[in-house]
Amino acid sequence: LPLLYGDECDLKASSFWIQEQVMKFACPLFVAVVLYRIVAADLGAEHLWLLNFLPLAALVLCGPKVFPRRVALLLPPSILLISDIVLNVHFGAAFVPGEMLPRYAALGLIATLGLRLSDRRRSGTFVFASLASSSAFYLITNTASWLTSPVYAKSTAGWLQALTTGLPGYPPTWLFFRNSLASDLCFPAAFLLSLASHGKTATKSGILAAHEQENCGELRV
Repeated sequence: LPLLYGDECDLKASSFWIQEQVMKFACPLFVAVVLYRIVAADLGAEHLWLLNFLPLAALVLCGPKVFPRRVALLLPPSILLISDIVLNVHFGAAFVPGEMLPRYAALGLIATLGLRLSDRRRSGTFVFASLASSSAFYLITNTASWLTSPVYAKSTAGWLQALTTGLPGYPPTWLFFRNSLASDLCFPAAFLLSLASHGKTATKSGILAAHEQENCGELRV
């Protein structure tokens, strides 16, 4: 029984260490992505490559591989919500405009896909999933704009305009799609490479942290 209790202590210590490391990673990541999205949107008019070149979809798609389910599901929409509110206030838009809803719906679909792929290891699967995520986000959000904006003609030509040139006076929507495709290929690749390179180190550190718990050591026979 004492030996079993000592093993249980090791498991608790290891679990606590993992949770601590997750929060140490999640909190700075939250702040970094929020700031990145705000700065990218503010500078996008002068640097068009920044428009929609974001790590958000990569975080939604790959997050379940490293974060607990709850953190993986709540972190991306929280990032999107906070940055949306800041940007809407900054640009004088409505506090919670209607076009926010399709973005969250598209993000939810990508999150569902990420959960289903959390156990997959083949890089080709994530390449295909990244392309599918970008395409789904693009189609959902721009179709919603076509349906809700009075500027677009409610016809096939109007829908194609929403998917290509967009509204007059704004960058074309195909440019957003191009940048989204690029970011959804680059960021997941960087994320998965980083995860693979640090996976073994994190595992060894977790085991060492569990065995260094003084209280557990004192309870052993």
